[in-house]
Amino acid sequence: MKSFGDRFIAILLSIMALKSAAAEPAIPLVDIKSVDPTIVIELRYSGPNNLAGRALYSRGTPALLRPEVASRLVRAQAFLQRYLYRLKIWDAYRPRSVQAQLWQLAHNNDYVADPETGAGSMHTWGIAVDATLTDACNHLVRMPTDFDELTPAAMLHYQGTDPIVRSHLALLQKAMGRSGFYGLRSEWWHFIISNWKKYVPAIETEQVRNEAQQNDRLFSGNSAQITTP
Repeated sequence: MKSFGDRFIAILLSIMALKSAAAEPAIPLVDIKSVDPTIVIELRYSGPNNLAGRALYSRGTPALLRPEVASRLVRAQAFLQRYLYRLKIWDAYRPRSVQAQLWQLAHNNDYVADPETGAGSMHTWGIAVDATLTDACNHLVRMPTDFDELTPAAMLHYQGTDPIVRSHLALLQKAMGRSGFYGLRSEWWHFIISNWKKYVPAIETEQVRNEAQQNDRLFSGNSAQITTP
C-alpha cells in the first residue's frame, strides 16, 4: 500500500500537470514532416545537446508549428534545394512549461524570453522556429556556432572571417527572409513569421512592441529583421 505521503505527492504532481496543461495556449498546430517530409528534424530539446544539458521534450516529440508558418518553411526549403541545401529544424513550437525551465537556466532576456512577461517566447505561440542548414546528403554544414551557444559569436550578423560560414549563413537568411521570416539579433538560428502580431493577443503585442522600441531591438529594411526570442 502507498503511504499517505506517497499519495499526497502523486496528487500534487497531478495538480501541477493539470495547471501546466491549462496554461498552454490552445492553438492549431501541424507536424512539419506532414507538410514537407524533406525538411530535416532534430529537436535539440529532445536530447541533452542544449542549454539545459538534458532532454526537455519526451522521445518522439514532433516538430509542430502553425500551418501558415509550416507552409513558409516549405517555400524556404524549395529555395534551398535549388542550391543543393536543406533546412534542419532544431526547435519549433515550445510549451510554456519548457520555456519556464529555460528561463530559470538563462535568466537573460537577450537570449531567453521570460514566459511570464509580455508575450513570452514566440515559440510558445507556434510562430517561431530554430533552423540551420544541411547539404543535400543531410550533413550539417559550417555555421557560426552550434545551437544554444549564447555568446557574441551567435549574433545575427556574422562577426567571423570564415567565408564559407558567411556564405552559409547568408543563404539561410536569404531563404528565410524570402519566405516571410524575421531573424533575431542575438541568435542566428532563430526565425519568426513576419506577421507575428496576427497571432499574439493585442495587449501582449503592445508590450512586445514597446519593449522592442525601448531596447532598439527592431530594425526594418532587411530580410532578417530583429524581433523577440
